[in-house]
Amino acid sequence: MKAIKLLPKYLWQYKFVILLFFVFTAVFALMAYLYGMAVEAALYAFLLCFVITILTTAVHFYVYCKKHFERIRLFNYPFTLKLPAPQNLTETELFAVIEKIRERYKNDLGEKQKERAEYSDYYTMWMHQIKTPIAAMGLVLQNYDTKESRTLGAELFRIEQYVEMALWYLRMDGMADMVFKPYDLDEIIRDAVRKYAPLFIGKKIKLNYSPVNCKVITDKKWLSFIIGQLLSNAIKYTEKGCVNITVENKVIMIEDTGIGIGKEDLPRIFERGYTGYNGRIEKKSTGIGLYLSRRAADKLSHKLYATSEVGKGSKFYIDTNTYNLQAE
Repeated sequence: MKAIKLLPKYLWQYKFVILLFFVFTAVFALMAYLYGMAVEAALYAFLLCFVITILTTAVHFYVYCKKHFERIRLFNYPFTLKLPAPQNLTETELFAVIEKIRERYKNDLGEKQKERAEYSDYYTMWMHQIKTPIAAMGLVLQNYDTKESRTLGAELFRIEQYVEMALWYLRMDGMADMVFKPYDLDEIIRDAVRKYAPLFIGKKIKLNYSPVNCKVITDKKWLSFIIGQLLSNAIKYTEKGCVNITVENKVIMIEDTGIGIGKEDLPRIFERGYTGYNGRIEKKSTGIGLYLSRRAADKLSHKLYATSEVGKGSKFYIDTNTYNLQAE
């Protein structure tokens, strides 16, 4: 069926050859008429040439289609598939150019990967080192219980979260440290809540959560990261009211009473760097947290989605049901 679709292109590409065939046929008919050749002999010669032409064209069209599909495969995998053997001088020259491009690409790719690995190692080391002074400052602030110290503590917590997010971003491509096994969902949620408790207290936002007796097959560290990002966003965009965490059929729902998300922004909130209208209001928004959360959810074979209404709050759902994973 695909080959039939190529027939018009084939005929157009070889239109001059087809035109020459008809020209030669006309010349042959004219010579036969002028020299008084028998009609039967002329027709026999014409039919014989026509049959040979049809058979030759069919074979040539088959080769044409075969080469076309080879080029399609080569186009989809230009740097992995082996080039076919050249059939003529033109293909020999073109394949030589392609090989040069491939060689240059492999060299450039190797250099880029080496450079990226060096940058990744450096920034990972830097982020781990910066945690030490952050922790030291946190210990110092614990000795003071004033409004200013609590404010500084909250900002220090934000700095720590941004450093953590950068580390998660560097780890995202590999995610080689994932361990899938049944985990107590209540324990994961409680750990995330305890981590963000100072922010809830600082903004005087009520948290509603009832323990659940539920186990899910997941990676504890990455699921905790997703829940943490959703709690962080809920706190960031909620000035008063509460945050509710509920679990039903292994679907975690984190609901806030914040400013909500506009309909025009909702389909794009999981895109990298997209902040939308809320991000322009909240200058500290980076548009990275939800992007990393969606990528992590995809890696975990979980579903992450949201509903929202401006002025009434947002609901984020983590469907932890997995169908393609088995516990280790």
